Amino acid sequence: MTRHLITSAIPYINGIKHLGNLVGSQLPADLFARYQRGRGREVLFLCATDEHGTPAELAAAKAGKPVAEYCAEMHDVQAEIARGFRLSFDHFGRSSSPENHKLTQHFAGKLADNGLIREVTEKQMYSLADGRFLPDRYIEGTCPNCGFESARGDQCDNCTKQLDPTDLINPHSTISGSTDLEQRETKHLYLCQSKMRDQLQAWIDSKTDWPILTTSIAKKWLNDGDGLQDRGITRDLDWGIPVKKGKEDWPGMEGKVFYVWFDAPIEYIACAQEWVNAGKGTDWERWWRTDKGADDVTYTQFMGKDNVPFHTLSFPATILGSGEPWKLVDYIKSFNYLNYDGGQFSTSRGRGVFMDQALSLLPADYWRWWLLSHAPESSDSEFTWENFQASANKDLADVLGNFVSRVTKFCRSKFGEEVPAGGPEFPVGSSVLADLETRIRAYEGHMEAMDVRKAANELRAIWVMGNEFLQEAAPWATFKEDPELAASQIRFALNLIPLYAVLSAPFIPDTADTLHKAMGVSPEWPGPAADALTRLQPGHGFTVPDNLFAKITDEQREEWQERFAGTRD
Repeated sequence: MTRHLITSAIPYINGIKHLGNLVGSQLPADLFARYQRGRGREVLFLCATDEHGTPAELAAAKAGKPVAEYCAEMHDVQAEIARGFRLSFDHFGRSSSPENHKLTQHFAGKLADNGLIREVTEKQMYSLADGRFLPDRYIEGTCPNCGFESARGDQCDNCTKQLDPTDLINPHSTISGSTDLEQRETKHLYLCQSKMRDQLQAWIDSKTDWPILTTSIAKKWLNDGDGLQDRGITRDLDWGIPVKKGKEDWPGMEGKVFYVWFDAPIEYIACAQEWVNAGKGTDWERWWRTDKGADDVTYTQFMGKDNVPFHTLSFPATILGSGEPWKLVDYIKSFNYLNYDGGQFSTSRGRGVFMDQALSLLPADYWRWWLLSHAPESSDSEFTWENFQASANKDLADVLGNFVSRVTKFCRSKFGEEVPAGGPEFPVGSSVLADLETRIRAYEGHMEAMDVRKAANELRAIWVMGNEFLQEAAPWATFKEDPELAASQIRFALNLIPLYAVLSAPFIPDTADTLHKAMGVSPEWPGPAADALTRLQPGHGFTVPDNLFAKITDEQREEWQERFAGTRD
């Protein structure tokens, strides 16, 4: 049986993330992991905090804390929020771990041995006011490619073009705001990606099932302009993984650290080592080394489109260039951006809903359902409070919640809190069972293909079938004329509840758990629909769950819309 290795793009340590970050990587990865576990498959789902580079240093300085202390605190905060959203990581690691230090230095040594790292003396921007070089986010200016005025020294967030600080127009220091900058010589290491262009091109061309978004970005980076460029993998920073060649010092690189985008993807592998060292698992190599059994692993990565270049080019160049038998990714599921109420989410401006704030307003399942059912797969999508309210009230409260409430309460009032006996085995025609069978299998197909919105639409349609059955059968009316037929109708409806629970668990796990407990059953993935709908036999006891979903009022919506318009509390 195929085993599933699943990784989510690891979030920066610099603060709490907004809902756009959540739906772009961690949440759909969790959906897929939960689905595969529900099918009885072996899963290793890994994520971590990305703790190196200028984002960490700047955030720590703003908080007035040593960077190591800040990172440790924020890792705990992000881990707790992840638990709040029911993200089912097998391990949530840290890129600053000893395991990642050792593995990053190991890869650098192997790449150097294979002639894929060169030393470059180059000119970098130096701030006279700050007395230091300005790598990455220590410098901002206008993007020479698209004209975006807040491009950073490593990448433009608007057009996703990778940049060097010297590329920026009208640059300034993000530490002091000073424009008193000059170019000075410094020595760095470069990964010779250009030597691997043909190998990377062949590998990407072989991935014919990848989303168009993923392959189009990868091929653009391979072929636009001068093609794939060598990339600096060291920085003049205090915080990070010291530059070493394996266990040996690297002459001329004293006081430098590896670039965060070199060490961060390596943390995926190191995270599995952390998982073992934390006593949560055994034998990490069977997931990551093809010479240790990883040939039967299907490796899937989830990320926003801005992370695609590093995961389709830089990280594979590291893996392939090492010459060692590491597992390469099989499928990269990338996402467009989720925008916010007529504009963009903005961490710096506090515009939009952040993950901790969302959980303070409503339980996680509300957010999980809306975000996944509106996932920005084929294009950017937009969060609006009106749409969020309408979707939660209709899909969760009116369709799913109302069905469960009507069925269980009616049964309790007429037959007691156990599945009633009597009447035909199925009070519906074969066409209803056939339609349900078709939809269950279609849902599975969409989940296997990671078509998130299509899966959500199919799940919603399966919920709707229950309400349509109730409306047509009208057991409350049937009971007056034919109590045994009404018993059969209610027995059929009650059996839909555990079916809904197990199918819904990847999307709304808390609600699914409530339904399983109320119906007195454990999760069991459905085989043929007819078998699933006779699982609860006459006499099986159940309890009536509390109201599953309270509706969002107009007053709440208006208050939240005003509250999150621009300033984070």
